[in-house]
Amino acid sequence: MNRVLIVDDDFEMLDMISEYLSIKGLDVKKAHCYEEAIKYIGYVDIILLDVMMPNINGFTICENIRDKVDCPIIFISARNFEEDIIKGLGVGGDDYIEKPFRIGELYARILSHLRRERRIVNKEKNILESGNIILDMRAKEVRCLGEVLMLSRKEFDIIELLMINKGCVFSKEQIFEKVWEYDSESNLSTVVEHIKNIRGKLKEVDSKTSYIKTVWSVGYKWDVENV
Repeated sequence: MNRVLIVDDDFEMLDMISEYLSIKGLDVKKAHCYEEAIKYIGYVDIILLDVMMPNINGFTICENIRDKVDCPIIFISARNFEEDIIKGLGVGGDDYIEKPFRIGELYARILSHLRRERRIVNKEKNILESGNIILDMRAKEVRCLGEVLMLSRKEFDIIELLMINKGCVFSKEQIFEKVWEYDSESNLSTVVEHIKNIRGKLKEVDSKTSYIKTVWSVGYKWDVENV
């Protein structure tokens, strides 16, 4: 569950945003001042930070914590002056949304930033995610709904090839060339057999989702669909 910290001295606004995001499944932490916010710094995935706060404003808070956290920070403000937006982004903010705002839009922006952060982290860790599948290229491991699949090396290599090139169609010949590298002891029929085995293992864990699509007379591609 993603954790969100909301920092705003307006208790009504704080409760309204918190209630909405909680309903959407986010773990929400609330703070109405810098001193309260400090308790959660480093333990959340994204921060919503009001600009106009007493004693210490949002820009200064951002400057104080930016070197301690690398999560996205979204400024929330009733001020829509260009210089404020520029300043907010300049001190380390990742986004700026003006009050009054549509709560659905704020939620959409939060999800967008969280997805971006996840892509960055996964790229650094050599992790691929698609549907309910997580593929760890370093560990040579595939998880489906959290369960590790018992795959042969060739089965793993096929999944990795298709996931890296999601949406691209590979013929049996292309898969054979890239995975088996023309091993003289194998032939194209082994590709079909391996695809069948992969589908069977995926279906045992996730029977409601199809991952490898057959493109008739062409080949196979990674395409996540509910069935």
